[in-house]
Amino acid sequence: MIRRDTASALSPAVARLRRTRRLMTLLFAATTAACLVVLAAVAIRIDAGSRRSGLDHEVGSRAVGLSRAVWFDAGVLHLEPLHEDELAQGAQVLAVLQTNQTESGASPSVRNVVPARSALPDEERLDQVWQRVLDEQETVVLSAPARHGGRLRWAAAPVWDGDRIGAAVLVGTELARSEHDHEVLVRWLVLGCTALVCCAAAVGHLLSGRAMRPALRGLAQQEQFLAEAAHELRTPLATLRLVVEGRGSSDEALRLVDRLSRLVTGLLARARMEAGAQRAELVPLRLDQLVEITVEELPDHEGVTVTSEPVVVLGDPDLLAQAVRNLVENAQRHGGPAGSPVEVTVAEGLVAVRDHGAGVPPADRERVFARGVTGGSGAASGTGAGLAIVRWVAALHHGTARLADAPGGGLIAELRLPATPARASSSSSHEGPGTVGA
Repeated sequence: MIRRDTASALSPAVARLRRTRRLMTLLFAATTAACLVVLAAVAIRIDAGSRRSGLDHEVGSRAVGLSRAVWFDAGVLHLEPLHEDELAQGAQVLAVLQTNQTESGASPSVRNVVPARSALPDEERLDQVWQRVLDEQETVVLSAPARHGGRLRWAAAPVWDGDRIGAAVLVGTELARSEHDHEVLVRWLVLGCTALVCCAAAVGHLLSGRAMRPALRGLAQQEQFLAEAAHELRTPLATLRLVVEGRGSSDEALRLVDRLSRLVTGLLARARMEAGAQRAELVPLRLDQLVEITVEELPDHEGVTVTSEPVVVLGDPDLLAQAVRNLVENAQRHGGPAGSPVEVTVAEGLVAVRDHGAGVPPADRERVFARGVTGGSGAASGTGAGLAIVRWVAALHHGTARLADAPGGGLIAELRLPATPARASSSSSHEGPGTVGA
């Protein structure tokens, strides 16, 4: 059923605005987070590269400086300056690789190790360092673990003995300090970005809330207008009907008043739903019973026959009754001379209303469902708001509405609805007109 309470009727539109506000806040925060993540990733990458370059420069400069402090004299390597050189004293790990053999691939001996031999790489890695120095004939920088397990950055600078490399000064510095400083930077970036995202989400929520205020005020004003319009239109219609009945006016006048009242009710319901002020309540119901009751309640139903089978659908009883009523009244008005028969058929998910009029040309069958199209039967026929409301009700129930030629002449107006898995025949009781009971 359509909810009539004004306060509860506002909730669907307000709920949509609130969901929109949350979505805007989420998008604002997500966009900010994505930008900050990119910037943080760039900053982390630049910092890592800068620290590695600085570390390489430091250890390479120290190794080159110490390689120039020692020398060969008649094949003898003099290491005495290493005991007094400030570069040697400030080195974390220091060693001299030397070989007295000229054969390629000979393993070097290790001299002047500071602080201990365990701080150096293993023998195989030392051989690789020595071989790289011989191959490149310049200072080489590489990472290699020490024997005690620490991770160090090494630089090996050649010491020339005439025209050959006779030794190499090996200097190492631990990566832990640089990595620790880098990890501190990463933690601060993570904390800072998280704080900024939270601030951005709060600011976005505040701004979206302020942006929604005019929409909320507009919804309140629209709902107030619709409520006032409903009151202002229904009250004179009810009074008019009482006056017509009291004066003994014709049945046709009463039918026109009733039709106008139903039309106003349908238009107001449609306006409230399209504005988000109301929501249709879809419940399991007996479509065949609803159609029969609706036809019986029509003022002029003598010429209308109903053929039905038990059918259960999910629908709003009021809206479906209005759609059926519009279909039948449209067939009565435009389906031939007054008193022409109208056949209503209810099958699985289908309400078909047939008349015996001139029909509607195929080119105009979609146009007559548009709002405001009016006229009589024939090529320019239309039905005002009647069929437009039928199609709107069909779409609201995830169904369709269309016109088709009837066999032997006339027109068939079809309202198709998705059928529910439950069958009407399995229910022996029902609640109210057309509603399936427990």
